[in-house]
Amino acid sequence: MTGHSTGGASRAWPPTTASGDLLFVSGQLALDDHGTLVGPARWDVQARQCLQRIERELHHHGAGMEDVVRLTCYLVDAAGYPAYAQARLDLYPDLQAAGTSVVVAGLLVEGALLEVEATAVRPGNEPDHAGRP
Repeated sequence: MTGHSTGGASRAWPPTTASGDLLFVSGQLALDDHGTLVGPARWDVQARQCLQRIERELHHHGAGMEDVVRLTCYLVDAAGYPAYAQARLDLYPDLQAAGTSVVVAGLLVEGALLEVEATAVRPGNEPDHAGRP
């Protein structure tokens, strides 16, 4: 990745880490494989890219979006929430993950409109309906 992903600083943590049965995907920005921001000024494009990057990270660890139990979205403006919610619904209509969205003053990459992080339960260790494994 280029300096776009961290404002020029070295990446200090892995994109995904595990603890027991849980996978934690670090916040994903709308970057392509070269670290270039995709969809400048386009909430819908950036939201889809963030979610698809999470899905790819999960696949690297033997999981998928169906294993996600929580998504957190950081937006630079509340006006972008409908596009994020629609992208989530369009891409993953059956996703039953808990979610939180937070408006922030800014993100590390200039032009980034949102960042999304996820928590998933490794396959074979699905939580019950109360959210307990």
